[in-house]
Amino acid sequence: MKKISKEEVQHIAYLSRLALTDEELELYSKQLEVILEYMDKLNNIDTTNVEPVSSIVMLYKNIEKKPYYREDVPKESNCKKEILQNAPQRVQNYFKVEKVIE
Repeated sequence: MKKISKEEVQHIAYLSRLALTDEELELYSKQLEVILEYMDKLNNIDTTNVEPVSSIVMLYKNIEKKPYYREDVPKESNCKKEILQNAPQRVQNYFKVEKVIE
C-alpha cells in the first residue's frame, strides 16, 4: 500500500484551491490511503469472464430486455423566494447578471 504524505495532500488541496488545517491534512491523508488500498483490492479481482459494462442501463437491458425510464412529469414548485435569496443581485423576480455577449 502506498503511503500518502501530508505534503501530497497539501499539493492536491493547493491545486483544488482548498485551505486545509493540519488536522484535515492528517485525516485526508489516512482516508486517501484507505481508498487506494481498496483500489488495490479491486485491481486484484479476476474479471476474466466478466463482460464490460459502460452504463448501468445496459444491466437493466439484460434483466428486463428493455431499459426502464420513468415518465418525465413536471412538478409544481413554489421555491422562487428561496432561490432568489441566493442571488447576489436581483431585479424583481429575476437574477441580475453581468453582460456576457456584446
